[in-house]
Amino acid sequence: MSARTGVRKGLPGRATTVTPLIPRPSLDQILSGTTAFLLLDVAGVPCALARTSVREVLPLPDLHAPPAAGGPLVGFLNLGGVPVPVVDLARLLGLPAREGAETDDDRHIVLDAEATTAFLVDRAEDLVVVPDAAIRPVSEARTLNGCVAAEIVRGDGLVHVLDRARLLTVEERQRLDGFTRAAAERLAAFGPCPA
Repeated sequence: MSARTGVRKGLPGRATTVTPLIPRPSLDQILSGTTAFLLLDVAGVPCALARTSVREVLPLPDLHAPPAAGGPLVGFLNLGGVPVPVVDLARLLGLPAREGAETDDDRHIVLDAEATTAFLVDRAEDLVVVPDAAIRPVSEARTLNGCVAAEIVRGDGLVHVLDRARLLTVEERQRLDGFTRAAAERLAAFGPCPA
């Protein structure tokens, strides 16, 4: 067979065309040029977080809600004795609650990669791998206070990609840290949990 032409001699007077062997791409090669996202339903608005910014998705447990907390802070998740603030993502983004919203049994908590904050969403819908060509940057005028970093083209619609680092302002983060310290002190006052 000639490597240049891809023709192999068969029976006398006949030439047979052969498809050259192409090595299969590795998983790294397949996934390069793509990004994994967790798709979310936030008050009926399709949103996404980069998979690298999410540690875990949990069903909504009972939360400790201190009386001084308010606004988008819905309470604290006890994660192995460490209080983690849970922020209602719809309230944080200023989205109105939709009619016929999910019950609490259907809602999810998305724990960030550092396990320092969790976000309450109507639903964590799917984990998808998106080709980079389907990700569009967003103009500053359309970023929801800088929270939306890009949009994903999915079918005939767009999904807002949220930048985890920009969801909370510096002042909001400081206040949340203060509430978290107070919750940790209160929990520590009870001493270790009996076996």
